[in-house]
Amino acid sequence: MTPAVRTQQLKKRYGSRTAVHGLDLTIEPGSVFGLIGPNGAGKTTTLRMLLDIIRPTSGTATVLGQVPQQGGPALRRRIGFVPGELRLEGRVRGRALLAHYAEISGPVAPGAIDDLADRLGLDLSRQVRTLSKGNKQKLGLVQAFMHRPELLVLDEPTSGLDPLVQREFLSMVREARANGQTVLLSSHVLSEIQQAADQVAVLNEGRVVAEGPVASLRLGRIRRVRATFDGVARVLLAAELERLPGLRDVELADGDAVRLTATVDGDIDPLVKLLARFRVLDLAVEEPDLEESVLQMYGSERGEEANRVH
Repeated sequence: MTPAVRTQQLKKRYGSRTAVHGLDLTIEPGSVFGLIGPNGAGKTTTLRMLLDIIRPTSGTATVLGQVPQQGGPALRRRIGFVPGELRLEGRVRGRALLAHYAEISGPVAPGAIDDLADRLGLDLSRQVRTLSKGNKQKLGLVQAFMHRPELLVLDEPTSGLDPLVQREFLSMVREARANGQTVLLSSHVLSEIQQAADQVAVLNEGRVVAEGPVASLRLGRIRRVRATFDGVARVLLAAELERLPGLRDVELADGDAVRLTATVDGDIDPLVKLLARFRVLDLAVEEPDLEESVLQMYGSERGEEANRVH
């Protein structure tokens, strides 16, 4: 079966700066592929090369079996795209704008636009210029999904959306996959990728630092923990914490109660069992932002590998 997307040694340079280094990706039809990494990792540059918005410096890419530079309008009609920086302005109303896009993208099933707008909570009667950032993003999502394209390329698609709409968007992605559509989803929101994607590639500084099924990558192993204790001696708690593996950046503060902040890198079970021995007044476990996660999980390993090679 021909891959929906394939790149081989794809590279993009801007003067002396290399934004993407020899990228090799294969995305199978009917799958959801997550492309994640911190800002500046090369995600948007990669998507723009696949859509022939910019041209690669070297390497090759095929999209739906065609070279993007040669596919022209016929190939673009088979793709739904939400750019990372969506700019929509003007006095035109949402419904009229989508009707214009429908003439360009190809056939749209009757009722499809209204159904998507209802799901996302979008008022199509309003002028585009009066819409908030979140509602403009909804309009962008409707235009990408409405003609059921073979490939959806979504660059930071949930930017500006509230949590309920984000949940509906993830349902739309799952339905697209069930319909046999392929979804290439770029994001810096770790939980979004974990819920939606089958495969994932982690980009850092224009390079793939990890790739594979979502479950196989250690994307969720780093967490921040904050806890407040009652009736615990700070010295006793500190001694217990020193014995735990994978615990770092530990801070203990005295006050009316002892407050702990720490980072867990790896298995959280030993810490949970330790906390269960004390009276905990408050507990929060959070993911760090993705940029920190990528740098901590993979940046240090790249540095260690470079040192070994050196």
